[in-house]
Amino acid sequence: MTPLEWSRLAAVVPAAGRGSRMGTAIAKQYLPLVGKTIIEHTLEALLALPQLPRIYVALAADDDQFQCLPLARNARITTVIGGAERADSVAAALGQLLADGFDWALVHDAARPCVTATEVETLVARASELGHGAILASRVRDTMKRAHGGTTQVAETVSRADLWHALTPQLFPARALAEAIAAAAAAGVAVTDEASAMEWRGQPVVLVAGSRWNIKVTEPEDLTLAELWLSGAHLETR
Repeated sequence: MTPLEWSRLAAVVPAAGRGSRMGTAIAKQYLPLVGKTIIEHTLEALLALPQLPRIYVALAADDDQFQCLPLARNARITTVIGGAERADSVAAALGQLLADGFDWALVHDAARPCVTATEVETLVARASELGHGAILASRVRDTMKRAHGGTTQVAETVSRADLWHALTPQLFPARALAEAIAAAAAAGVAVTDEASAMEWRGQPVVLVAGSRWNIKVTEPEDLTLAELWLSGAHLETR
C-alpha cells in the first residue's frame, strides 16, 4: 500500500443529491448560508488546506448551478458526473481520482460546511500513523432509545458506551475503497457511508475524535446551527 502523503491524497465531495428532507425547491447544497451557498463553505474549508492538491466534486448530470459559483474555476477543483446514490457519486469520483494518479481518498459530505482544517489534518495524521482508514467521529453523549419497528414506542434503552456518531471526512486507500463500494453494490448491500463499505469488506477503520459542530445540514434546524457556527455566534453563547 502506498504510504499516506498529502501529495498522493485527493478529496471527494459527493454533491449530486437533492436532500429531500430539507423540503426546498433547490438542492440543499445550494441553499444560502451566511452570504454563500452551503457547498461553497464546505469547499472553502477544504481549500484552506494548501497541501491538499485536488478536490473532486461529483455533480448531478443536470446540475447547472455549480458552474455559476466563483470557486468552480479554482484550478484545484475537478467536477465529475455523479449518480443516483451517494455511493455511485463517490465511485465515479474515485475512478477519476485513481486515473489521475492519487492513492488516498478523503471523502467529505457537501452538506458539512463547518469542518475545520485542523480536524482534517488530525485525521490525515492519524491515518498516516496507522497506514489504513480512519474517519472523524464524535462520541454519543445522550441516552439512546430503540423504538419498536416502524413506531415511536420505546422498545429499550441502549447503552451509549462505545457508540459514536460517524462524521466526515472519511479517509481510505482509494483503490480499496473503490473495490469495496463496487463489491457491496454487486452483492446488493446498502452502504450509508464509506466506512460501512470498508467494514463490510473486513477492512480496519479507526475513529478519530472530531467536533460535534461538524454537523451535516439535513433538516431546516441544522441550517440554523451551521449559521451559528460560521458566524461565530456560538462563541457568544458559551
